[in-house]
Amino acid sequence: MSFGAKGFQLTQIHLLILNKLGSFLKQGIAKIIARKTKRAIDRWSLNPVETQDRVFKSLLKSAQNTKFGQDHNFSAVNSHKDFVKNIPIRGYEEFSSYIELIKKGEKNILWKGLPVYFAITSGTTSGIKYIPITKESLPEHFNASKNAMLLYIDETGKTDFLSGKLIFLQGSPILDTNGVIKTGRLSGISAHHVPKYLQSNRLPSWETNCIEDWETKVDKIIEETINEDMRIIGGIPSWVQMYFEKIQKQEEKKIGEVFKNFNLFIYGGVNYEPYKKKFIDLIGRKVDSIEFYPASEGFFAFQNNQSKKDLLLLLNSGIFYEFISVEDFNQNILKRITVKDVKLNTNYVLIISTNAGLWAYNTGDTIMFTELKPHKILVTGRVKHFISAFGEHVIVKDVENAINKTCLKQNILITEFTVAPEVNPTNELPYHEWFIEFSSDNVDLKTFSSTLDHAMQEENKYYLDLVQGKILQPLKIRVINKRGFNNYMSSQNKLGGQFKIPKLSNDRKIADELLSYIKI
Repeated sequence: MSFGAKGFQLTQIHLLILNKLGSFLKQGIAKIIARKTKRAIDRWSLNPVETQDRVFKSLLKSAQNTKFGQDHNFSAVNSHKDFVKNIPIRGYEEFSSYIELIKKGEKNILWKGLPVYFAITSGTTSGIKYIPITKESLPEHFNASKNAMLLYIDETGKTDFLSGKLIFLQGSPILDTNGVIKTGRLSGISAHHVPKYLQSNRLPSWETNCIEDWETKVDKIIEETINEDMRIIGGIPSWVQMYFEKIQKQEEKKIGEVFKNFNLFIYGGVNYEPYKKKFIDLIGRKVDSIEFYPASEGFFAFQNNQSKKDLLLLLNSGIFYEFISVEDFNQNILKRITVKDVKLNTNYVLIISTNAGLWAYNTGDTIMFTELKPHKILVTGRVKHFISAFGEHVIVKDVENAINKTCLKQNILITEFTVAPEVNPTNELPYHEWFIEFSSDNVDLKTFSSTLDHAMQEENKYYLDLVQGKILQPLKIRVINKRGFNNYMSSQNKLGGQFKIPKLSNDRKIADELLSYIKI
């Protein structure tokens, strides 16, 4: 919370009043609130070690008498060294016994009382995961979103978007109420807590938001928004792109002509850069954007500067962070450090302890620090999303940077892509296989492939060595049919909502499925 509970209530009261007043007064007060928020964030972000120490002590004190706290002797933990000794790193599976107790209605297990919700998310080895959301952790998701918007106002001075309509493409808000604790996807849970001051501005309608079939839902959203003054549009880029393409096909106009005052795109979940050129083409002009880094486990960071791509790590939001270098992690050396000891330009696995009751929890995400004091990061991928079939250690950042550079250089637009290794081709060297859905048909694949392979060699020295050493041959591209990725996701019951296709895999599970969607 940026300036205390009273400050947050004051902000809501202010904004409720703003809706009753004229545009000029609304925007003026918003700038005052934005300035106060910026000062408050500066105070904790420029004192990172002290801030995280306060969070650390508060979390331990609050959970001292829980079952988990007693099982791990929280009362004897007085330092990070003690914490590391008493609380090992866990994935979701290692929390499952505690989660099962909570499902039965037992209180004070991972956190005080019972969670308000379980956010469900897909796991790679455990099926559906049930992530607790508590009355303490829930407000942090909304505070982060609110503060990101206020910092945008403070930086740019832009407030016009406050007077128009906004939409966040998200999953259904229908919750499962059969158990002791209400359960749903995070985006659906958040729909139940939209502040009153945004209700009159927010689309789509509740009925439309509850539609489960994604294609049907998008069509209905278009029907409800097409004649509205849309100023903020948000969601995972691939699903917003689908919304834009359907509008453009229907109206035969650029999105910027349909929504003349649309000037702010909010996104999260994936890197926007590979989509950016396509979005500019669809919209017909550049718009500002703000990247969020939310997860069911917590809201970790947001973009706080329009001229930079990195994200401000939220050190004052009920989350204590630890980091393990990816190099160490891959060798099973679990050396955990805090913000005090992180270094720039090193890939770290993100470990969290939260006021939702997750302790030394491995998020599976990898991040890199770009700045210290304030601590700013780039999300570089997932621990399990990599290609190293031959020791190349290719990560998500490598492939996203390479294809983005290639698309800009070749003036090519793409819709989606993913990459996998082909380890045992017949009578030829192994290679990386890229599955790409292009937006146009006039792509010189030979030139595009060559440029992309060169960009990959620039991004990853191990890949360069393997290609030059004739261990790998240059990459190959398989062109996916138009809407092929959407059709694939639909076949997996993962079309829309929070689902997204991994950018790369170290096996061929996805690649072999995509062979059915290749353009012949």
